[in-house]
Amino acid sequence: MLVTRRTPQSHSDSFSSRYGTSKATSRSRRNAREASAVSRRHERRQGPDTPPDGSSLSSSVITICVGPDKRLFAAHKEIICVSPFFATACARAQALDPSHGRRVTLPEEQPEVFSCILEYLYRGDYYPRLVHNERRDTWELENTPIKDGQTDGATIYLPAAGTEILRDTAVYCAANKYGLEHLKRLSLVKQGLHTGIQCSTILASARYAYANTPDHESKLRAHYLALIIRSRSTFKRSGTMQMEMEKGGKLFFDLFVAMCNHMDDLASAKQSMAE
Repeated sequence: MLVTRRTPQSHSDSFSSRYGTSKATSRSRRNAREASAVSRRHERRQGPDTPPDGSSLSSSVITICVGPDKRLFAAHKEIICVSPFFATACARAQALDPSHGRRVTLPEEQPEVFSCILEYLYRGDYYPRLVHNERRDTWELENTPIKDGQTDGATIYLPAAGTEILRDTAVYCAANKYGLEHLKRLSLVKQGLHTGIQCSTILASARYAYANTPDHESKLRAHYLALIIRSRSTFKRSGTMQMEMEKGGKLFFDLFVAMCNHMDDLASAKQSMAE
């Protein structure tokens, strides 16, 4: 969870600076280091979801049919079955059709999101790559130009959501579904390194996160709650925030509780200083 306090842009419906790790706490930096190390761990087989060395692949090829348009992807079974979800899916397909059980269908998945999953499984990261700026001691996204005030490629349109959301949120939710814990941490860190994201996109992404993660999966949800509280002056001026709050839902109940806890912490800190 990122805890940097940021100054909002004069435009009432977007963020001018990246809500990232330039002034992150040691915990956030540690999370970023862990996420960055994924690309190295995949060669050393240190994690439960670390893919094998691509130079030694000998397994059969699995065809994955993705989305309503049935876009086809191909992956080595040894790679794809690092995911518990795909290990089960491949075993089921083999049991149903022993001679041709090399096809897995994902009708509800977005091809652009699955492409990120597959890239991660082969390379330990997905575009844009997370890199460390040694001179500034910060974490950055490699080769990410700014287009119309926003990080290019930061969002993706999801038919299931009916709107654009942050691509890294979609990747996180997919990683949670497929049991890829390191990828969840990586996507969460990357999400905090974008700039110029509209309030409407943040809120749509938060709703998507709530709809596509279980209640016990709190990291992504907590990220959005903290972001909205830190940038409350920006959201308060946003007409989108009012419309979203009128819809209600667990997101805004959690936000209310988090805001109350935040106010209690401020009161306690003030009282401690007075004593």
